Amino acid sequence: MGNEAVACGALKAGLTFFAAYPITPASEIMHELAEHEPEIAFVHAEDEIASIHMAIGASLAGRKAMTSTSGPGMSLKQEGIGLAHMMEVPLVVVNVQRVGPSTGMPTLPAQGDILQAAHGSHGDYVPLVLYPSSVEECYRVTIEAFNAAEDSRSPVILLLDGYLAHLQETIDLDAVSVAVRPRSLAPLGQGRRHFTGLLAKDGIPKTKDTAYYREWHARVKAKMTEAAARYRLFDYHRNPASRTLIVAYGITHRVISPLRGAYSIFKPVRMFPVLEDELRAAAAEHDRVVVVEMNDGQYRGEVQKVLRREVLGIGLLGGTISLKEIRERLSEL
Repeated sequence: MGNEAVACGALKAGLTFFAAYPITPASEIMHELAEHEPEIAFVHAEDEIASIHMAIGASLAGRKAMTSTSGPGMSLKQEGIGLAHMMEVPLVVVNVQRVGPSTGMPTLPAQGDILQAAHGSHGDYVPLVLYPSSVEECYRVTIEAFNAAEDSRSPVILLLDGYLAHLQETIDLDAVSVAVRPRSLAPLGQGRRHFTGLLAKDGIPKTKDTAYYREWHARVKAKMTEAAARYRLFDYHRNPASRTLIVAYGITHRVISPLRGAYSIFKPVRMFPVLEDELRAAAAEHDRVVVVEMNDGQYRGEVQKVLRREVLGIGLLGGTISLKEIRERLSEL
C-alpha cells in the first residue's frame, strides 16, 4: 500500500524516530513502523500536538524524525510546523488527506489540504511540499522528502490522499535508486546554550528587533529557494495533437492517465514552491489549461497566479473520483 511504501521509504532514508496519533486514513504508516522497534524509537503519542513536538525534539537531538496524520491532525500540528520553520529543524510531516473541514468524511479521500500544506501555520515562511502519485513514488518521494528536509533544514510536508494511501501495487524497492543525504543538524547537548524557538543571533534573543527579523527572513527565504531548486520533481506528457494542457497531481493524475491519448498532462510532484518555469513552458504550448483536483480549485488558483491567464478547473468534491465524470466535464468546457 501507499502508506506502507511511505514507511519503507522513511526507513530507507534513515528514520530513527517516529511519533504519531492514529487517524484514518494514515494509520497504516504507524502500523508498519511499529513493527520496527527497537530499530527506531516509536511513540504512540497522546495527541497530534504532542507528536509534532516530539518529532521536533528528536530532530534537535540528532534523529531523523517523522510524524504522520490526516486533515484534522494536520490542523493541530500547524503551530509546531511553524516552530520548526523558525528553529530550522529538519523533519517530515505526512498528511494523508480526507474530506474536510473538521471531522469531515473520515473514510473518504480528498485533496483539500493543498493550501493548508503551504500556508497552514502563521507568519511568513517558505514551504516545501511534495506529493507522489503512485505506490513506487510514495517510496521514492518519501526518501526525497527526508533529503529535502536535511537540505533545507526545515519541515517538509509529504501529501498523500486516502486513495493513494490504500492503493496496492507491486514494486521492487531494490530497483528504486535514491541517494540518501546524511544529517545536516548537529545534535544539541554539546555544552553550549541554545535559544530554541527564538529569533537569536550569537546567543542573544532578537525577538523585538525588526531589522534582524528582516535579515533572518531574507536568509531563510534564500536558503529555502535554493534548496527547493534541487527538487524540481514533475512529469510532463506532451501530446502534439492537443491544444489543452491538464494539470493534475496525486491520485487524480493516476485516474486521468488514460487521457494521454487526447490531452497533454502536467503532474507536479513538488507542489510548493510552485514549479513556475516548468508550468509556464508547458502552458505556452497550449491554448487552454485545465486543473483537475479533488477540491474546489485550490491549486488552480496557484497555477493561475503563475501563468497570469485564464485557467479552467474541474473540482471533484465529496470523496469520490470518476474518469467518466472527468471526461464529461472536459467535453463541456
